[in-house]
Amino acid sequence: MPDQTAKVAIITGAGSGIGLATAKMLHDAGMAIVGIGRDESKLETLSQELGGSDRLATLSVDVTADDGPSRIVQTALDRFGRIDFLINNAGLGSPTPLHDTDDETLDRFLDVMLRAPFRLCREAIGHMQPGSGIVNVTSTYAMIGGRRGGPYSAAKGGLKSLTEHMAVEYGPQGIRSNCVAPGVTMTEMVRHRFEDEAFKRVNVETTPYPRLAEAEDIASSIAFLCSPGGEMINGQSIVVDGGWTRTKYLSPRAMTSVWSDPE
Repeated sequence: MPDQTAKVAIITGAGSGIGLATAKMLHDAGMAIVGIGRDESKLETLSQELGGSDRLATLSVDVTADDGPSRIVQTALDRFGRIDFLINNAGLGSPTPLHDTDDETLDRFLDVMLRAPFRLCREAIGHMQPGSGIVNVTSTYAMIGGRRGGPYSAAKGGLKSLTEHMAVEYGPQGIRSNCVAPGVTMTEMVRHRFEDEAFKRVNVETTPYPRLAEAEDIASSIAFLCSPGGEMINGQSIVVDGGWTRTKYLSPRAMTSVWSDPE
């Protein structure tokens, strides 16, 4: 029988990358985890990583489905009887610039990374008590402009604004809402992009810290916002990018590269 006093965190996209790292970190901190994902095999990986814990429930569901939010919330309530934290992490990669984005692609990005979190927050917040919190995983592209952002930037920017609204609306009830905005993070969704030399240069040569983020770096910030130490943080975006968005850094290699005129 699971511990009914353990705090409960719902995590979307929990089967890999940032979601998996966050689930492991919060579970290690004593929380019960409701891991959400579409891929049952990835959720099985989560279960294995947590050693078949009785503080884990998983649900394979498309977060954009009409009944997705109600099924997710009901799973948490049926299994653990409460909801303390909601981490909206599920996302898509490889966006296109505005002029190359068709309506189908636009709708897919907005559905997964704005409409789905909106609906899940709406479903969950009525079950959350003072001391609870919501963490929405956005992006550096919610903070600054970036090439090829297109529908991704639109969705993440909207999620940031939604989070700030919720901080005002529900903060007086003791429910905090914050964003964690990762820079380029070495997950399965991103790693293949480093085969593109231009992508590598834009991110590596302009980051003043000597490495890029790993999933655990992002999970650590999420876990902090779900801890007593994060109790007075509300309506904020914690950017985890090694200084990429806040500096005009160029690496020594970039500074000494020979420029050539475009043909």
